[in-house]
Amino acid sequence: MRRIWLLGVVLAAAVGVGFLFFTERPLTVTVVQPEHDVALRIYGLGTVEARILSRVGFEVGAALTRLSADAGDSVTKGQELAVLLSAEQEARVARARAAVAANEANLAKAGAAVVRARAVLAEREAANRRQQGLVQRDVASAQRAEETQRDEDVARADLAVAEADVAVIQAQGADAAAALRQEEALLAHHRLVAPFDAQVVTRHAEAGTVVKAGDPIFTLIDPATIWVQAYVDEERAGQLVPGQLGTIRLRSQPSAEFHGTIARIGIESDRVNEERRVWLTCADCPAEMFLGEQAEVRILTGTRTTALMVPEVAITGFDGHRGTVWTVQDGRLARVKLTLGVRDDRGRVEVTGGLPEGAAIVAHPPRGAAEGRRARGSEAP
Repeated sequence: MRRIWLLGVVLAAAVGVGFLFFTERPLTVTVVQPEHDVALRIYGLGTVEARILSRVGFEVGAALTRLSADAGDSVTKGQELAVLLSAEQEARVARARAAVAANEANLAKAGAAVVRARAVLAEREAANRRQQGLVQRDVASAQRAEETQRDEDVARADLAVAEADVAVIQAQGADAAAALRQEEALLAHHRLVAPFDAQVVTRHAEAGTVVKAGDPIFTLIDPATIWVQAYVDEERAGQLVPGQLGTIRLRSQPSAEFHGTIARIGIESDRVNEERRVWLTCADCPAEMFLGEQAEVRILTGTRTTALMVPEVAITGFDGHRGTVWTVQDGRLARVKLTLGVRDDRGRVEVTGGLPEGAAIVAHPPRGAAEGRRARGSEAP
């Protein structure tokens, strides 16, 4: 019994010593060190896009008879891209031209009638003046004078009618000319031309296809307007302003780094993903860019001469402004609530206040951390 009792005491002492060893031995923790010349960047993921992108098609419907461009071609403004079957519209144009020619003939005929009416009026006016003079000298009868006056009035009315006919035919001519211009415009719509200097991205139809008005035939882009559209978390987007510099990495060239500038910040955020769109122009990107290619951007929002950057994983209860971290103070662990500032693209947050003097922030809290636990800090490699 004495031996059993001694063995129990020894075991209890060993357990106590082990417990004290594992709970009171100093923990070795990695602490955050101040950094110099810290670049604050925001990460965004997006795609290569074109600011000027047009899906061009015809304003009328018919069968495609010819296509003069294909995907990858470069075209100039006004260059023919495609042509529709236009026999029916050409017939309408010919009919409208015939109507204009007929109107011109009618106008010439009406003009001749006006000349004739003016000549008749001049003759009747002269005859009436003679008769009126003879009546005053009692050489002719009053009845004859009245007849000549009536003939003059009739001739003047005939002239007015002829001039009115000319005005009517002129109005009909304007209508016929407008109808001709309309038919010619519709005929021009059977020919599709490039609206600007562009590169063909996609050809959506082939010869022989019957297309409707508005159907896209080609997708065109202006190669000079290629830029990168990136999505940035709303929590970080408040630091963005146009003109900030950024770096761009294309998925097809992961080892290359290109330089861009914020050209536009979207005024509407994505309500589902809670992200804001940002567009960056690229100064030294490859001459050949591929629409839709994935791109990573890192936008420089500022620099710090000296800063204390804490990994977000070391912060609990972080609300975007304040959070709690583990610190080493006087050789023991303690919880401290800090005031935090901007975040960078490496998942770290700047400490702006609340850190006690002489305390060091634990970068990676170990298991078994507790208030008052002895600890010693080591710098991160």
